[in-house]
Amino acid sequence: MNATSGELTASGIAQAVASKKMSALDATEAALARIDKHNPVLNAFTDITADRARAKARAVDAAIAAGQNAGPLAGVPFAVKNLFDVQGLATRAGSKINRDLPSAPRDATLIERLEAAGAVLVGALNMGEYAYDFTGENVHDGSARNPHDVTRMTGGSSGGSGGAVGGRLVPVALGSDTNGSIRVPSSFCGIFGLKPTYGRLSRARSFPFVASFDHLGPFARNVGDLALAYDAMQGPDAGDAACSARAVEPVTALLTQDIGNLRVAVAGGYFQENVFPEAVEAVGRVAKALGVTRTVEIPEAARARAAAYVITTTEGASLHLDRLRRRAGDFDPAVRDRLLAGAMVPAPLVDRAQKFRRWYRAQVLELFKSVDVILAPATPCTAPKLGQTTFVLDGVELPVRANVGIHTQPISFIGLPVVAVPVPLEPMPIGVQIIAPPWREDIALRVAHALERAGVVAAPSPKGF
Repeated sequence: MNATSGELTASGIAQAVASKKMSALDATEAALARIDKHNPVLNAFTDITADRARAKARAVDAAIAAGQNAGPLAGVPFAVKNLFDVQGLATRAGSKINRDLPSAPRDATLIERLEAAGAVLVGALNMGEYAYDFTGENVHDGSARNPHDVTRMTGGSSGGSGGAVGGRLVPVALGSDTNGSIRVPSSFCGIFGLKPTYGRLSRARSFPFVASFDHLGPFARNVGDLALAYDAMQGPDAGDAACSARAVEPVTALLTQDIGNLRVAVAGGYFQENVFPEAVEAVGRVAKALGVTRTVEIPEAARARAAAYVITTTEGASLHLDRLRRRAGDFDPAVRDRLLAGAMVPAPLVDRAQKFRRWYRAQVLELFKSVDVILAPATPCTAPKLGQTTFVLDGVELPVRANVGIHTQPISFIGLPVVAVPVPLEPMPIGVQIIAPPWREDIALRVAHALERAGVVAAPSPKGF
């Protein structure tokens, strides 16, 4: 079996490797060859761990030759946003400053868990500096480029993750989502992304941004692969104080369950404002396929976004105060200036934002008593051009960097699980958020799987990759 085209799914690779139709080493070499060929254009990878990957692949092959079960992700190449600790690499977090850190002595928990399931780490991925970014543009490493149009953004801050999976360099990648940094690249790059419930997946040995918002999660080109990776990473971890003690709740076996009894609604009001026609069309297609006629109002979503900004900028500033004092000139100026502004936000304003957050969460949880799933745009538009600084929404010129996450921030603000699904419009794909109640990733993934089977959502193949 040949994996050089990048068409094989994670599940397809794992099945082929387990049945000895393909070796893990062949799958790894194919991924490394694709990275070597296409990364100079896509700029998705900042580090390639070829020697490590080959050693892991040989170990997987040896285990299979010995009659052992090498795991549900046997031989599957994957990559991680460069804020994950990778043993032997400095954890860049997209910055210039972090390159001076010593190499990480141990992998992040989620890397360890994927490799325990047989997956093969092939490298670390480009990202926005310190994850404070929605564009995928990095002044130190260069911009990640969208595989569907290399003149366009991947979205951020997990831009390299989106580009690597969308460009078929790897079938699975990991990213982080604080205010939308999994869902925005998923939307722009035409792939599936999962932001799990806050606390579901361990963040141990990853570089933080806003500890009370940060989530880690997977990207893939189909729902089955997304679920496989998610299942492999679940479980408590004492290394992350926010990680839930909940037992593993596998979802892969649940994907084909009927969704006919689920109560699905479209988010109205705020989520139907400040959108381009393509976002309206994408949500409309998904809603029609699911037979949705109900619209619900998520109360005070605009205020939730404003409160999310206050908490983001103040927590981020607190994290980086020492770096701002010592090495302000080594920051991306756009990131530095927002962090400095956050350092000057009055404490009473932060307190109000946190109080509002508790109220808002209670209101949304009350809403989920009458619905099981809420649909909303993932981004207001398809991927803007690289270097584009503004766009016009509802007749108002707005900054791109601040506003492509306009519909994701009110959701991550209270840690809800979301699957971003790609609607393959022409000329560029765009995503829709499938939002579920806390701890019900299974519901969002089942809905996504049903839409995928119906052909409504799919990861389009990029031309030239």
